[in-house]
Amino acid sequence: MGSYNTSSEAEIRRILARACELRELLMLVTPYMRFASSFIALEGDVIHSRVTMGAEESMYGLRSPDLRIRFPEGVHFLEGRTRLLGFGLWEGRRTLRLALPKSLVDDDQRQAHRVSRLPRVEATLSTPRYEFRSASIANISVTGACLQVAHEVGGASLNVGDVVAVSLPLEDALRVDGRAVICWTEGRQVGLKFDPPLGGQTLPLLSRWIFVKREEEKNRVEALKDVTGASAANPSQAPGAGAPLLLLSASEAVEDLLKEALPETPFQRIPATGAALKDFLKEHPQPPVLLFHVFSTGLDDRRRLKGLLDIAGVKAPFVLLGTLPDPAPLFDLGTELKAAAVYDLGSRPGPFFQRLIQGILRRHRGESVS
Repeated sequence: MGSYNTSSEAEIRRILARACELRELLMLVTPYMRFASSFIALEGDVIHSRVTMGAEESMYGLRSPDLRIRFPEGVHFLEGRTRLLGFGLWEGRRTLRLALPKSLVDDDQRQAHRVSRLPRVEATLSTPRYEFRSASIANISVTGACLQVAHEVGGASLNVGDVVAVSLPLEDALRVDGRAVICWTEGRQVGLKFDPPLGGQTLPLLSRWIFVKREEEKNRVEALKDVTGASAANPSQAPGAGAPLLLLSASEAVEDLLKEALPETPFQRIPATGAALKDFLKEHPQPPVLLFHVFSTGLDDRRRLKGLLDIAGVKAPFVLLGTLPDPAPLFDLGTELKAAAVYDLGSRPGPFFQRLIQGILRRHRGESVS
């Protein structure tokens, strides 16, 4: 793992066709959010995937210029850049239509990702002398495992280079049985490399299981960061005193809407003028995430918005919040300006809006969600 990279269209199609055949797990990842899905079918240059999120998440969460797919494939966890093409239909089921990636790379830089946060799993291994040892699994990857045996390794019963038989029952539907070579021993721990390498049905099942465990660990880390970030933000502080969000709008109604939608995230509102933004930046050289209220996409309003972005520079991400009769021009404007996100405030923001903003804030603080 960590070394695979292909830009061959034929190879990419082969990999994705197999993923669709297996209905493989699929993560849809942006710099700010992550959604679980699964492959359904490959049709020409379009990937059909399962719809697992609501319309709001699909519309605003996946319309990112940096949308990526991530999935397990044998001993690799592959990632590729894609884009949302809209909704589709496959065998009577509504799907998400995604563009075919131009390349796929292994997104894990380690030789093989190891899962170590495991409940106690009883395993057995048989020595070359046909002696059975009970053990617990300290960690496991698609290439090997570390076992902790009941008694300290000693004598000639378990030596580096020995070939042993192992049985690792991870779940009711997932048991790894086969041969392994002892690579190292230390105290009660034994490092094993599967030999021959895993194959058949065991490899995709174990790869998928490890992929899920890895994503769960990332979610756990993000949840801890959210708690830490919320404590550091101190929502009781006065608006604008280090608030992580800056709303540029002349509308008090929009301000009230955001207060309701983001009750635990302090923000400050200033008029959407160059003078007001310059004054703000004099006092805040490291600007917060910027929220631009877009009530019109006319030529003059576009020029004014671009002028504000020039003043703000590229020090912080920005979000376009629209109150337009038709939100379609808002999406086009967001793509043109490379906005971190676009959101239509025409309907009252739901819980997803808060998740979106929190994801952008995490990224702005330098905390990856990918």
